[in-house]
Amino acid sequence: MERALALAKAAALAGDVPVGAVVVDAAGRIIGEGANRREITHDPTAHAEVVALREAAASLASWNLEGCTLVVTLEPCVMCAGAVLQSRVSRLVFGAWDDKAGAAGSVYDVVRDRRLPYRAEVVGGLREAEASALLRDFFDARR
Repeated sequence: MERALALAKAAALAGDVPVGAVVVDAAGRIIGEGANRREITHDPTAHAEVVALREAAASLASWNLEGCTLVVTLEPCVMCAGAVLQSRVSRLVFGAWDDKAGAAGSVYDVVRDRRLPYRAEVVGGLREAEASALLRDFFDARR
């Protein structure tokens, strides 16, 4: 989570919503990382999770990330929750809950929906205060 928080801070400095993500393999090595890049790339899918998952898949030369963990500073949205399932990530760990658009237990629970063919373990609230403060400070400064 330390690296994800650092990536989130970098996203804020670049003018994007401060969300950072890393993918770690079963041994705990970072194999992919990302920060929100929507403003820089003008890409609506350039969320931190998607960027990190793409980098991890390239690192392993496989779309299948089973056995890996995605660590992200904010609860994933519906798009990112879908990417978690499509990549077969085994575990999702996140910091701040997103009570407006979260899809891993707050508004929706896409990641653990029993109707879907794949589910991931979810651990929410890791270093929640720090992750929430980054988001709150970013949006307060914009108002």
